[in-house]
Amino acid sequence: MDIRRRNNITVTGNPRGPVVVLAHGFGCDQNLWRLTVPALTEDYRVVLFDYVGSGGSDLSAWTEERYSSLEGYAQDVVEVCEELDLEGAVFVGHSVSAMVGVMAAKKAPERIGALVMVAPNPRYVDEGGYRGGFSAEDIDELLASLELNYLGWSSAMAPMIMGNPERPELGEELTSSFCATDPTMARAFARTTFLSDSRRDLAGVTVPTLVLDCTEDMIAPPEVGAYVHRAIPGSTLVTLDATGHCPQLSAPDATNAALTAFLAGLE
Repeated sequence: MDIRRRNNITVTGNPRGPVVVLAHGFGCDQNLWRLTVPALTEDYRVVLFDYVGSGGSDLSAWTEERYSSLEGYAQDVVEVCEELDLEGAVFVGHSVSAMVGVMAAKKAPERIGALVMVAPNPRYVDEGGYRGGFSAEDIDELLASLELNYLGWSSAMAPMIMGNPERPELGEELTSSFCATDPTMARAFARTTFLSDSRRDLAGVTVPTLVLDCTEDMIAPPEVGAYVHRAIPGSTLVTLDATGHCPQLSAPDATNAALTAFLAGLE
């Protein structure tokens, strides 16, 4: 199988620099990193890709069996790293991709040397003393609405997820990205994302890790960022002066500054 075509791999930047892999979250594609790439290309070799079922990936490679668990997405990451023969890459994962990166690092520790988790959430449902941001009823309702009318759900939810109502163009962009995703594949990815519980995986992270969260985020409240930071030994938590779930779009300067400072510290 042609992995480069399957995952629509793009490689840019300094071919002699350390490798940074940028991974998108649910309903998006590599374009979501367009404001981050210019901050990296002078010093780093930058790898972008689309998960199967997203963006410009080969949709014929999608199977519900594989992509109904985060392990399937983690396998995409491992295979992209193998295809490019990457070793010790810095994996930057947005939203659900942050946990995909944790799983990929466990599968292929020689491939991933550090993690940057942007707005991570290992468990979206509140349980006991853990606050993930949603009740079980909230998630059931969200998934039922998504099953009933994916495009309508996207139009209603994307601006709320993006936050920043004073900048409606950001919500419109996320809506367009959601709506461009195949509804069947998006519904499977959504169920995989919102029903996941990856909290136990956090303690197994042994690579340098940066956790980035925002002051307000309906998908990953600040309590979640603090939880992830506490659960990963030696991790660093930076709370960005940003609102919404996509700081790489809503606050690119702050996001890029935190990212490049972390990368510089690895050298």
